[in-house]
Amino acid sequence: MKKTIFFIITFAFFSCQNDDSDYIEINENLDFNIPDNFPNLAQDISLNYPTKKGFELGRKLFYDGRLSRDGTVSCAFCHEQSSAFTHHGHDFSHGIDNLIGNRNAPAIQNLAFQTDYFYDGASNSLEMISIVPIHNPVEMDETLPNIVQKLKQDPAYVKLFSQAFDNGEITTGNMLKALGQFMTMMVSSNSRYDKYIRNESGGSLNAQELQGLSLFQSKCASCHATDLFTDNSFKNNGLPPNPNLNDLGREVVTGFESDRYKFKVPSLRNIELTAPYMHDGRFGSLQSVLNFYTNGVSHSENLDPILNQNGILGIQISASEKEVIIAFLKTLTDEEYINNPLFYFQT
Repeated sequence: MKKTIFFIITFAFFSCQNDDSDYIEINENLDFNIPDNFPNLAQDISLNYPTKKGFELGRKLFYDGRLSRDGTVSCAFCHEQSSAFTHHGHDFSHGIDNLIGNRNAPAIQNLAFQTDYFYDGASNSLEMISIVPIHNPVEMDETLPNIVQKLKQDPAYVKLFSQAFDNGEITTGNMLKALGQFMTMMVSSNSRYDKYIRNESGGSLNAQELQGLSLFQSKCASCHATDLFTDNSFKNNGLPPNPNLNDLGREVVTGFESDRYKFKVPSLRNIELTAPYMHDGRFGSLQSVLNFYTNGVSHSENLDPILNQNGILGIQISASEKEVIIAFLKTLTDEEYINNPLFYFQT
């Protein structure tokens, strides 16, 4: 069973921009289902509800290098489907002119269930999220008006925009809405763990994985909460600052010193596929991450209190416990998501 957000289906009719001028296409709303084990949506998707043509347009834009200054960097360049839409193997995201950013590319999944985006929460809107990498001088280094002008020269985009939106125009607003619709539909909810929780076929966990689940719930779930495996908060987890970056984290956005070195708690879904880990990609394995939480946590004024219990820093996890926790974390891999052809794009 899945909880379905119900909308009255509306049919918008658009003339195709080709020789078949009498041909009429129907742009209909897509089904959006909330998995039974998920919390409620955090974003109001009714304000930009995904449609068939809006989704197709957003997918085409997501894979298009013309969103960058010189046409070499698309959204998909740093967000590869096979790695749960991360930049697998790269500590930092790479961008225009082979420049290197200062943060690891986060996974793209279940965004409509989240309140804030990026490690510092630079955006809280699915429609605005794309502006951040587009404007970033070491990522895509482009402006929205320039992108619009490029898209207007492409008959395929002229047709898609005319089909996807009532006014049919190629505008920055419509472009951002289409990308938002595509990312709204990127729901990862069919891992072996999900099927176990929902008592579905294919959802068996072995004894080691079940022990890992129990340990995870007692030692990790206070931050990696709900079946999204994040509480959407920003925390200082005691990671010593990288002296070459001195990334202030959430403070960059809020300006509050109390937010210094706080970063968004990432979802652990598909964590097996998204190495390296942490906002600066400093850990190459899940074992290294757990080792950090047992003996690498650094004290600071705004260290999250849960990591400083009675003067003991970090989380007490034995070597054998780490092994079973990692076994459990691997049950969060969603093969259906990373192989879903709806998220492919072929020119």
